Amino acid sequence: MGANLTLQSRMKELGLTQDELAGQLNKALLQITGRPGDISSRTIRNLLSGRSSRPIGRTCAALERVFGCPVGELGFNAPRSMQHPPEDPVRRRDFIASTTGTAVAAVPITKHRQSVGMSDVARVAASMNELVAADDHQGGHAGLAITALEGRSTVLELQQRNASDRVRRALYGLAAEYTTIAAWSCIDLRELDRAQTYLHESTTFAGLSQDPSTGMRVWINMAMLAYQRRNWTDQLAAAQAAEASPAARKDPFFGSMGRARVALAHATLGDTKAAERFLGAAQSTLRKVGEEDHPRWTAFYGSAELDHLAAIILNHSGKHAKAEAMAHHALARIPRTFRRNRALATCQLALAQLRQDEPEQATQTAASVFAIMNGSPLPGRMRTLIGDFHRDLFSVAPSTTYARDWADRMRDEWSRA
Repeated sequence: MGANLTLQSRMKELGLTQDELAGQLNKALLQITGRPGDISSRTIRNLLSGRSSRPIGRTCAALERVFGCPVGELGFNAPRSMQHPPEDPVRRRDFIASTTGTAVAAVPITKHRQSVGMSDVARVAASMNELVAADDHQGGHAGLAITALEGRSTVLELQQRNASDRVRRALYGLAAEYTTIAAWSCIDLRELDRAQTYLHESTTFAGLSQDPSTGMRVWINMAMLAYQRRNWTDQLAAAQAAEASPAARKDPFFGSMGRARVALAHATLGDTKAAERFLGAAQSTLRKVGEEDHPRWTAFYGSAELDHLAAIILNHSGKHAKAEAMAHHALARIPRTFRRNRALATCQLALAQLRQDEPEQATQTAASVFAIMNGSPLPGRMRTLIGDFHRDLFSVAPSTTYARDWADRMRDEWSRA
């Protein structure tokens, strides 16, 4: 008699403890027989130790329902009535239909797995990471939002299967992540009402996931949505919630991210001292970050992105020379693959130069945004920044040749959308 390593492996894959497996088996028996099961954790220990190598029929039926495979594939010697030799599917259906009076006959061997485990979570998470990479490169777009919502549908379908508490929380986390990607795409596209709807849904999923980093991501996006709506008080409240979140309290990486959003919120409210204080705190906190792994969606954030945020904050605070310097620092370090963020930092550089009475240089800088995006349509959020630059340029240098050339270039680029 030896330990059932196969069952141990399958339980680990599904993230099931002994108590959780007992609960899942009892639920399966309720579905099969209409009566609650009485399988205990002691039964599971006997199955794992090898003491019960040939479980009784009702236990086998429940095991097949939970794991979605014959009990022989779980390391057991199945009773004769539970063995599944290769045979014609029609004959098997006829056999099941004609057999009554036993729980075993009520459980067909299904084509699809009836349980979901951490391997499924990893597979769906890998698909989500591809969407994050697409956003880093191009920015939010309608196709990205649609694909994200399709990913969420896949996750919610998996939620309908048997799963351990750990797996179920991970699936809720993925539902929150996919929905947040859709919301973020809408923010980038400036489809703000849709973004608001998706973020409210993300909040629910994040709460069910009990995952601190997922909750942090939702608050960050809430702050960014309020920024786009120019609702400065809501922006501050969401940024403060991010800074006070469990993820930010525990991890200096998230702490820095939250403080940067609070700094921006204070800058938009005109509180320059508070903005600089929180910006300094974000910078010093980031220097405390170690080598810990963080979710893929956070790859954009680091010293380069913080310099970019500093340029935004300083532009809001009227400190345009410092904003220009920070934008240059950001552009020297933002990876080339992060095209959207490089283009946004370039917009901040152009605005800082324009507000220092350097309109011709600023126009050259702004024009480089189109080269960075390499022919891709500009996301709505970027178009808004370019529109701000265009308005300010024609207020200070309306009749110059470079301003007229800029207007022609902008008209051509806008037609791509």
